[in-house]
Amino acid sequence: MELFPIKIIVIVFLLNCHFCRLPLIMNGMKVVSVVGMAGSGKSEVARMFRERGFATVRFGDITDEEVRKHGLKLNEENERQAREALREKHGMDAYARLSLPRISTALKSMNVVVDGLYSWEEYTFLKEHYGNDFTVVAVWSSPQARYARLGGRKIRPLTPQEAAGRDRAEIENLNKGGPIALADFTVLNNSSMADMKQQVERIIDKLK
Repeated sequence: MELFPIKIIVIVFLLNCHFCRLPLIMNGMKVVSVVGMAGSGKSEVARMFRERGFATVRFGDITDEEVRKHGLKLNEENERQAREALREKHGMDAYARLSLPRISTALKSMNVVVDGLYSWEEYTFLKEHYGNDFTVVAVWSSPQARYARLGGRKIRPLTPQEAAGRDRAEIENLNKGGPIALADFTVLNNSSMADMKQQVERIIDKLK
């Protein structure tokens, strides 16, 4: 007679352990990650999501904090070393793992757009955590267009050689190609800002 209630307790415990791991956002909020190579227009697309009511979590903030923590200037070389050092220390899913508290806090009240997801491991970490509530939007632009934008920006401009080096480093060292290849939506940014905004608006309408 005493075994029956013990069995019930064990079953309930196992069920609770199982369901607590299910990747569901119970309030119906969504996590959208914007991916793409440097200069493709990711931050601009993330801004459009923010204007439509999405909270923004920027992975690059972690890089900036790490560079400043070591008393270094924010430049391409220091940022690249910081990114690679963080992933060496915490694993290739480092930025997703370190940003998870910020994402989960924001999700309590609103949808979230993640700006700066790079690696395949970050993609799989968030996909496993949030399941079907996680969507990836890739922003594509030709290397020529991207390098021109990177060379013309006021903060931390890059030469074509630096931009090409960053491309190679991100693809070879950070596994950046996978999330772009498997994106749920792709925005083409080789034309006008108005055209890109129309594409983004259509995606947001489908998601909401």
